[in-house]
Order: sequence, then C-alpha cells, then structure tokens
Amino acid sequence: MTTQTPHVDHELIEAAAHVARTRCRGDNHTMAAAARARDGRIITAVNAYHFTGGPCAELVVIGAAAAQGAYELDTIVAVGDRDRGVVPPCGRCRQALLDYFPTLKVIVGTADRIRTVPITDLLPETYVWADHQLEAE
Repeated sequence: MTTQTPHVDHELIEAAAHVARTRCRGDNHTMAAAARARDGRIITAVNAYHFTGGPCAELVVIGAAAAQGAYELDTIVAVGDRDRGVVPPCGRCRQALLDYFPTLKVIVGTADRIRTVPITDLLPETYVWADHQLEAE
C-alpha cells in the first residue's frame, strides 16, 4: 500500500515567513500565519499576545479571512519570528481550526521534514462541536 504525501505549499510558508520577518515586533507579535483560501488567495495575520490569552496567529487569520470574504480555507501554516520556522498549532487552535474547517490541511514539521497533514491527524479522537449540538425543534 502506497501512501501519497499531500503537496507542501511553499508559497504559503514563504508568505507567513515574510510576515514574521517584517511585521512581528517585540513580545506582542511573535507568530505569523498564512492560509490559502479555496479560491487561491493567501490571507496572513499575526498573533496578538496578551497575558489574558490573546489569540494565536491561526485564530487571527480565521477572522482576517472572513473579513475578506474567504470563508473556506484549504491550507494553513504558522511561522515563528526570529527565523524559528514552521510551528505547529497549539491545542486550542487545533480544536478551533477543526471546528471551522474540518477538511483543512496544516503544514507542520522542521526544515528537513516539512509536510502537509489533515487537521484531523493533529487531533485524533477529537471532540467535534457540531456533532454534539441538539437539533432545534
């Protein structure tokens, strides 16, 4: 049995890396994310760190995408400032990304092992919010 590895969107990684290099300043903005919408557009964002739990870059990109009319995302990646490279999403982001985009692909891995995986691979046996909502009568 042969397993096909999904394509790695290097343009998306570079878009996030560019934002991390040019827009992340100080402790408030240390991560950048880039997502490819189903129509091909790339949406970028940075995190908004705050001691109360400000949103990660992946969550900010969801809002930025919606503000631009992109409601279906295909692939996402996060990149750290100071040339930290690709950083996998935290648990909160994994859950939110799964709930918003159950077929989303996520770019993860270190420089020599970058790969694209389905969001479901990052959160196996997960709680799916939509599956537990009561039907309105």
